[in-house]
Amino acid sequence: MKSSNASKSMASPTVPICKILDETKASHATHIRKLKELSSLYAKFQTSIPTFVNAFRQALTPIFNFHPRTASADRVVKFVSLFLITKVNALTNGEGDAFVEDFLRFLLLAASAANKTARFRACQIISEIIMRLPDDTEVSSELWGEVIECMKLRVGDKVPVVRIFAVRSLSRFAYDAENSDILELFLQTLQLEQSSDVRKTILLSLPPSIETATSVIDCTLDVSESVRKAAYQVLANKFPLQSLSIKMRTLILQRGLSDRSVAVGKECLKLLTDEWLKKCCNGELIELLKFLDVETYELVGESVMSALLKAGLVKLQDNQSIRQFIVSPGEANEGNCDNTICLMEAEAALYWRMVCKHLHVEAQAKGSDAAMTMGTESAVYASEASDSNDLLDKILPAAVSEYVDLVKAHISAGPNYIFASRQLLLLAAVLDFSDATNRKGGSGLVQELLRRPPYHELDDSGHTIIIGDGISLGGDKSWAIAVWELAKQVHGSLGELEEVILSILEELARPCRERTADFLQWLHCLSVVGLLLENANSFRWMQEKAIQPSEILHSLLLPAAKHAHLEVQRGAVRCLGLYGLLEHKPSVELVKQLRLSFSWGSHSIAAMASKGLFDLGMWHGPQEVDKSLNTNFSSELQDYNLASTSPELDGADGDLYIEFLNLLFAGFEKYDMHNSAEIDDSESPLAILGEGFAKFLLLSEKYPTMDAVSHPFLLAKLINLYFCSDSKVLPRLKQCLSVFFEHYAIISLNHKKCLCKAFVPNMRSMWPGIDGNAAGSTLMVSTQRKRAIQASRFMLQMMQAPLHRKDSSSSSLKASEHLDSSADPAPDIEYGEEGLAILIAVEVARFPAKKSSAEKSYITALCKVLVLVKFRSSEQVGIKLMVQLLNHVIKAVASEKDLQKELKQMSESLKALDMHPEIKLSSEQAQMLFGKLGIEMDLDVYESTDILPTPAPQTRRRRVRQHIREEVETSSEDEASVVAAVPTNGGLASARSHRASKAAAMSKMSKLTAQKPKITEDDSEDNDDCSEESDGEVTSEDDSVDAFE
Repeated sequence: MKSSNASKSMASPTVPICKILDETKASHATHIRKLKELSSLYAKFQTSIPTFVNAFRQALTPIFNFHPRTASADRVVKFVSLFLITKVNALTNGEGDAFVEDFLRFLLLAASAANKTARFRACQIISEIIMRLPDDTEVSSELWGEVIECMKLRVGDKVPVVRIFAVRSLSRFAYDAENSDILELFLQTLQLEQSSDVRKTILLSLPPSIETATSVIDCTLDVSESVRKAAYQVLANKFPLQSLSIKMRTLILQRGLSDRSVAVGKECLKLLTDEWLKKCCNGELIELLKFLDVETYELVGESVMSALLKAGLVKLQDNQSIRQFIVSPGEANEGNCDNTICLMEAEAALYWRMVCKHLHVEAQAKGSDAAMTMGTESAVYASEASDSNDLLDKILPAAVSEYVDLVKAHISAGPNYIFASRQLLLLAAVLDFSDATNRKGGSGLVQELLRRPPYHELDDSGHTIIIGDGISLGGDKSWAIAVWELAKQVHGSLGELEEVILSILEELARPCRERTADFLQWLHCLSVVGLLLENANSFRWMQEKAIQPSEILHSLLLPAAKHAHLEVQRGAVRCLGLYGLLEHKPSVELVKQLRLSFSWGSHSIAAMASKGLFDLGMWHGPQEVDKSLNTNFSSELQDYNLASTSPELDGADGDLYIEFLNLLFAGFEKYDMHNSAEIDDSESPLAILGEGFAKFLLLSEKYPTMDAVSHPFLLAKLINLYFCSDSKVLPRLKQCLSVFFEHYAIISLNHKKCLCKAFVPNMRSMWPGIDGNAAGSTLMVSTQRKRAIQASRFMLQMMQAPLHRKDSSSSSLKASEHLDSSADPAPDIEYGEEGLAILIAVEVARFPAKKSSAEKSYITALCKVLVLVKFRSSEQVGIKLMVQLLNHVIKAVASEKDLQKELKQMSESLKALDMHPEIKLSSEQAQMLFGKLGIEMDLDVYESTDILPTPAPQTRRRRVRQHIREEVETSSEDEASVVAAVPTNGGLASARSHRASKAAAMSKMSKLTAQKPKITEDDSEDNDDCSEESDGEVTSEDDSVDAFE
């Protein structure tokens, strides 16, 4: 009996295994001891492995049915994985058996089960096993290959937690070059994955490489904060500074230091300090700046310095200061030393400028705090401000004269030190020029900078080439700003700076006025003029100086605009635009020259002229700009309006007789997208025109003299430009229009009205094959239709956007409140979705019965937008009108059954909103609504064209029949009801209901057969029209049926 019980216990190890697994749930500390017990139990069944495997499966079955992730369940999974690892190691050493293989196949079966909990637990156990495998474990067997393939399939599982453990299982194999397919799977899944946890797991599993670096950096823009934080952790742990390109380094820091999440910003700062600064640069901050190429990415360098200074991670040593670059004559060496000046590198110049700026701002802030407080707190703040000022004094040159010499030495060193020179010029903001001696030295430096010609060089052919943009002082806008800031710091009195610049300008303008200057002298003179005009507020402080403003216009700017050199023309046109902003009223010569430059100038000149014209129009108003020409536009310019046609620009004097806005609008046709494909945004006239008109429309309420009729056409043009398939060549314009559309519809009710009126013209202009629009190939037509549909949905979203309410009471706000609360639709319908719906319905109803394929697709697209429009219950008149129009719309799309069903549902919902269905819509109410929407339509004419359904023409000639009016009129009411149920508008559509027509004919035939009509001879008029044969009165049943079938 005892031997029998022993054999029974040997045959069922399920209970002991369950007991062991149950005890491992309590704590990880029990795992080692329980592992020994389970191993001992396993050793007893060494000769009967299948029995142990089955018992092990039965013991683990409950965990495959328990979905929630708990600590106890995770402990059991880790214990099972630990036990499997011991058997895998034994199998590797040649001491294993079939247990590992049998149990892995069991897990593979569970990983492919329909139950999501089973898949989750199987993937979890497999991932734990693989993650615990020793590094020297070989997994090249066929079984492990099946495991890898199964996990690759589970990466696409619909349950996120299953995908997470599948990715974890494959992470170790992704580092092997032979498993490139796993890495490709990770990168592909990372782009399409919707779960942030799965994206984070994939991100942490990527191996370091050039290919993965791009994907990791892209994750720094992820919508999830945890994913962005994980991206910086991966960059810190797997990608050394030297392995990344300069572009990658700057992109990482630019995004991380400006991230909206504090945790992500701290992680980026940790990457910057712990990994890049300390480990890769040995704590040398200037060395770190060299890795960032601060000459190209100056803003990134500034943000790095600001972050480190705010964190208190910049430690200055006693012997470090700007004074170390100013050496005595005996210490001057060859190389980067000029007499007593040792030249700075770009990184050192940026470093010291940011340090001095930080100390200066900190000293001012502490001083302000000291002034605002009292007692001990005030003394502490004052002491801190004093310490910052003392440290700043130790860093800066001992005297302003030394600073001037330092700047001059770097400027004289050539273009290679222009960046360091500019950093030193910006350093003047922390210097004190209150002393007369200091101002004298600073004034000499300012005059030398203004007199210095632009940098240039000779090409291989001996032609002179300008270094820089050619229009700014020093060839760079940032250099011009630095010079102006220095000049303001030195010449702080009112009118003093203008007097100094105008005296130098008079000297530079002499050869230009005498027409002996070359193009370099012209450009130098224009750059100084542009610097003065760009920063001046008026001509007040320019009067009675060395050269008058009127002399600048007539002797410099206007002649330069007609110069043979294109760069001189461009610089002159820029100055003309700036000059016009300072005038009380725009002068005739200036406006004429800008218009002519826009009409016949090159792309760069036209772009600069369009900027000037838009600035003049927005500053003085479009009507004021037109008045400046002293031309009567009322007669000859009526043909040129935005609502009808745009004039052609020929560059002749005839362009002067075109109104301001019409002239600029005509530029859309001249400078189309194809001509702007290879031009930068800043030099593209098309981009300038788009931005300019967007500003005009956004601020249209400030320009009441603008023709409001033109607003919908301008808006339609901008929408067309935004959705143009080639707009990717002008990214700045697309970004500008995106911001414009986001704010346009929510600012004013008038904007919604404009948007409503622009919908149909925009759709007509974008749809291929109608209104003369080119169609092209099938692929092109499909692309154009998709683009038009996107534009229509986009415009509807803008219409549905809620109006932004301001605190101040304005007309728009009052109109908005009226829109929400009024029960009378007359003042409001033109501003809401109801007006848009009526416009779309009228557009559909106006198409003829016979339509081309392009027109059919166009109507279908309009109707798909129409069913998305929402009506308010307060718009009772609009609801009644829309119900009538929907009858015609439904007939126009009779071939589209699904769309027709949606339109009928819309009609039923509108009828449900009608509070008084018994009251019919009068023609006066309909015409009032049409008038407010700018529609010319007589609804009575459309309704009067509804006729009874007629049978299809017969295949053989029918004889004329005579009917007795009284008996025909007394035909059954059922016939009348059938006929009236299917009204057909012969002027709108030719489609009819064959089923209703057939029923009506069959009913009429049965009635006429039952009562034989008698023809009297008294009715001679009828006798003349009737046929002689009596059998021709009624056709046979077969003929009637055939005729309707």
